[in-house]
Amino acid sequence: MTDDHALATLAGGRFWCLEAPFEELAGVHAVTSGYAGGDVPDPTYEAVCSGSIGHAEVVQIEYDPDRIAYADLLEIFFALHNPTTKDRQGPDVGSQYRSAIFTHSDAQRETTEAVIDRLADEYDDPIVTEVEPLETVYPDDDYHANTPERAYCQVQIRPKMQKVRERFTERVTDD
Repeated sequence: MTDDHALATLAGGRFWCLEAPFEELAGVHAVTSGYAGGDVPDPTYEAVCSGSIGHAEVVQIEYDPDRIAYADLLEIFFALHNPTTKDRQGPDVGSQYRSAIFTHSDAQRETTEAVIDRLADEYDDPIVTEVEPLETVYPDDDYHANTPERAYCQVQIRPKMQKVRERFTERVTDD
């Protein structure tokens, strides 16, 4: 990572459902899937899926803050998942699918809290997104290699991609 890049680490269901839409954004240099928030070092996908080790599936976004603001990433994040369901996103249930933001600094935490406060009235139920400082992100063990072609991914990812392209048109890259 260079001086003109920053990191955001987000959890909102299965990581590939967030990975693809964030890769579409101008100013995003890389999106890496992994695990954070748990107690076990170097977890495997199977261990995370057990729901017993505390890790959530996350995406870590490397971005240029001069091209896209952290608050904008959060607004898109909230549009891509349901932040009002505890330990659940659509058909996926378990703490590994929770809504969480792992902050990298006090400034990110303050921005996160401000965005949540601003968006709270847009939802019928309270936002239950966890906000905690990031300790470590463990990269995905490549269990999900080639999953975008699977039917589940097509059903879940396609509407998220369409939402980003329609609702955040000015943020989508021309590359």
